[in-house]
Amino acid sequence: MSLTVTKLARSCNLARSTVLYYESIGLLTRPRRSAGNYRVYSEKDLDRLRQICTYRDAGVPLADIRSILDAPGSNAAAVLRRRLTELSAGIERLREHQRAIARLLKTTDRFRRLPVVTKEKFVAVLRASGFTEEDMRRLHTEFESNAPNEHQEFLEFLHIPEAEIRSIREGSRAKS
Repeated sequence: MSLTVTKLARSCNLARSTVLYYESIGLLTRPRRSAGNYRVYSEKDLDRLRQICTYRDAGVPLADIRSILDAPGSNAAAVLRRRLTELSAGIERLREHQRAIARLLKTTDRFRRLPVVTKEKFVAVLRASGFTEEDMRRLHTEFESNAPNEHQEFLEFLHIPEAEIRSIREGSRAKS
């Protein structure tokens, strides 16, 4: 069986550019070329790409996938255990963020009475709690998705200009 790059990509639900990228970094071997200079992939290439996809679906970095697939006798279980530990730490970090948000939400009434709470101060509190820019984007996305009216009210409470509120909410909707 021989496959073009497009057919190979489709068989694994990938973009053609992803397959070409894997080839460019040596994760997939450079295939033979047809008389018309088209890439021709084999069943072996398809099997390897399926293995790559399986590990990518588990969040394994490409460098680790390469070591698993290229090193004879490599310990895939050790790589997977390490990845599981990393995921557990990430989940715990998200739980800490969740608890910080819950604490902040409990004090919302107190914040409401203080006209001095601004977007800048609130962002500073979130950063001090360990939030990254991506965490804050996820916060807005979840807020917009689960409580759009309260999200609007909260943004107004922070004295954010109307145009910026519109922009935040539209961006949050686009990601949900």
